[in-house]
Amino acid sequence: MGRVTLSQYLIQQQRAHKEIAPDLAALIEVVARSCKAISAAIGKGALAGILGSHGTQNVQGETQKELDVISNEMLIEATEWGGWLSGLASEEMEQPYSIPAQYPRGKYLLLFDPLDGSSNIDVNVSIGTIFSVLPCPKGVNDPAEKDFLQPGRNQVAAGFVVYGPATILVITLGHGAVAFTLDRETGTFLLTSENIGIPEDTSEFAINASNARNWHPPVKRYIEECLAGKTGPRGRDFNMRWIASMVADVFRVLSRGGVFMYPKDAKHEKGRLRLLYEANPMSFIIEQAGGAATDGDTRILDIQPTALHQRVGVVLGSKNEVVRVTDYHRE
Repeated sequence: MGRVTLSQYLIQQQRAHKEIAPDLAALIEVVARSCKAISAAIGKGALAGILGSHGTQNVQGETQKELDVISNEMLIEATEWGGWLSGLASEEMEQPYSIPAQYPRGKYLLLFDPLDGSSNIDVNVSIGTIFSVLPCPKGVNDPAEKDFLQPGRNQVAAGFVVYGPATILVITLGHGAVAFTLDRETGTFLLTSENIGIPEDTSEFAINASNARNWHPPVKRYIEECLAGKTGPRGRDFNMRWIASMVADVFRVLSRGGVFMYPKDAKHEKGRLRLLYEANPMSFIIEQAGGAATDGDTRILDIQPTALHQRVGVVLGSKNEVVRVTDYHRE
């Protein structure tokens, strides 16, 4: 028997776990199909004439890349019509997107960052898409912002795609984390990593060192101890990695362990990453792979959102390192 396709895997999960509804499986397949189209567009690079700035800003005041806008539109057009969703929200849109009246409504809410790491587009560094699926509150047919403000532990599925040398899809349905690689010849996602497990210990960390002057004391303490190497309190050497693309950094953590940090600091007192579009789905996946994720104090999946585009500090990856950083904050 050959490799398991995404479709086969989802059917297997439905049979093994009765709470995984056919509508949820169908939604994930459609999101994956849309990501194939995004991957194809990215793969053409300058040949497609879609690099560079779109000339607009998103709700966070960030300059939108042409591919940001294109990817956002692709995901909306792929998912709005099928009857799986009651609503969706995107990092690129100020308000939730209402499903057009001519389409049936479903029982899920989709949240996504259509193109994570888009500052890397023009320099050909790995970028990606992140998505999260929440249940729509019962009795709600046209969800408002408040209906999306659910803690991450409510997620029924989450995933991300890395558009790199290979296009890789990582998903969780709440029963472990798995990865699929896109066979570009057949256009099929094939299972390539089952039961992903993150080592509890690591000698690798990822952080943007250019923010060192703004770090709070617990972060400075942790990084200084790592950099001290064998002669320091940790008694071993650490390597630092930083791609400036969360999907790529997190995939490396899933592949070989490590800790990824984008903490709160003097410049970003509330944090830099978005809770609903980035931190929650990534934390769900990391925990399902045996890792941990906090904002420096609180488990990310337990944070009650108060705004659609809320930002948060993030420390995630190998459990023992995340616990250490969190303990330093609590001290």
